[in-house]
Amino acid sequence: MPSPSPRAPFRSEVRTTAVLAAPLVAGHVATGLIGLVDSVIAGRHGTATLAAVSVGTAMFWLPIMIPMGTLMALPPSVSQLQGAGRRAEIGPLFRQSLWLATALGLLLFAFMTLSVHALAPMGIDASLVPGASAFLHGIRWGVPALTAYYCMRYLSDGLHWTLPTMLFGFGGLLVLLPLGTVMTFGLFGLPEMGAAGLGYASSAMLWAQALGFALYLSRAKRFADLGLFARFDPPRWPEIRALLKVGLPIGVTVAMEGGLFVVTALLIGRLGELPAAAHQIAINVSALCFMIPFGLAEATTVRVGHALGRGGAREGVRRAALAGLVLVLATQSLTALLLLTGNTLVVGLYTTDAAVAALAASLLLYAALFQFPDGLQVLAAGALRGLKDTRVPMFLAAFAYWGVGMSLGAGLGLGLGWGPRGMWTGLIAGLVVASVLMAARFAWSLSRLPSADALPAAPVATPTSGA
Repeated sequence: MPSPSPRAPFRSEVRTTAVLAAPLVAGHVATGLIGLVDSVIAGRHGTATLAAVSVGTAMFWLPIMIPMGTLMALPPSVSQLQGAGRRAEIGPLFRQSLWLATALGLLLFAFMTLSVHALAPMGIDASLVPGASAFLHGIRWGVPALTAYYCMRYLSDGLHWTLPTMLFGFGGLLVLLPLGTVMTFGLFGLPEMGAAGLGYASSAMLWAQALGFALYLSRAKRFADLGLFARFDPPRWPEIRALLKVGLPIGVTVAMEGGLFVVTALLIGRLGELPAAAHQIAINVSALCFMIPFGLAEATTVRVGHALGRGGAREGVRRAALAGLVLVLATQSLTALLLLTGNTLVVGLYTTDAAVAALAASLLLYAALFQFPDGLQVLAAGALRGLKDTRVPMFLAAFAYWGVGMSLGAGLGLGLGWGPRGMWTGLIAGLVVASVLMAARFAWSLSRLPSADALPAAPVATPTSGA
């Protein structure tokens, strides 16, 4: 994808970001639809299955966010190498990131194996523990595949080639939907496995995605000159440490935000089946909406990183961030309108239980309120990742999501008895504070970059064409 000239009209930067982001958004929506498929299949199987999958999903995504975020060091690193004309260094960096992904995947597998023993001590309703444990036992087998998949995906994204993210994302749905249905309900002579069936089906889908992406990278002409799998490189600590230095704070930051939602689900799980099932529906819809600004933020990370690699002029970085902001404001307006006017229709896709549907529909009104702060904070965080400014944002996220969001949510939801609505009020407060702090940090980081007049002209590097 050719990059617009630094002096080109601003609309060309918006267009470039939109083209780059569209497959990312679609890929993230596909990821969100995986959660929707799980929830719909579980909901049709029964309210108890839906509630158990809600808790199991929360216990799965809470730890997985740290390696997922840690590997986010790869797109800005690759994009900066590409922008600086140092394409030959990308292959060795990728091979070191695969070692990191493998180690993270194995650690997470061990953690998931042990995590089922924490459900009862956490106060999760006793009726939900067996189903949640069965779901976790099934899906843990896919964790190593998931970390490898993210490593390969982030490489492709950092090179401005985001179409595979979309294709493999939707390809996963083609595996999960029939396989999850068969294993959950016990069709074609197979035993009915309930929540466990969804876990094993999800694991199979993750391996299909990872193996498919590896095959694509090894054969696509676009990546042939990189020699991604051309030789075996042993792990080298200096390169892995450099990735961890940038990526680990990203992982913690992502976990801080995602953990706010995950722990909220676990706390609501203490209130029983109905609140847990309603929250699972509402949070799944919210997560699906979040995939849009998340994809735009990832595209902004790449564009900011590319601008930094081309010379690091303040004006180019600002243009990249502003293009993302324009797109986020437009998309968040649409999702807020959808949640305000279509909440009842959306909930009807998940459940026929009137009590669950009524509570879930009311929670989506809260979700509509945090669309703008959620979009702004994730975009600002993405722009900061493009600058490799990750350590301070980690502390800002900790304060906003946990010092404000979780404290207020737990106080209102559990302390004052507001239930799920109190927890969601805390979510809104945490996201508002995060959006203000992240935007302020980006403005400060931007002010420290040199202006274009102080830098020599840098050559523009463009990715190799080819399928």
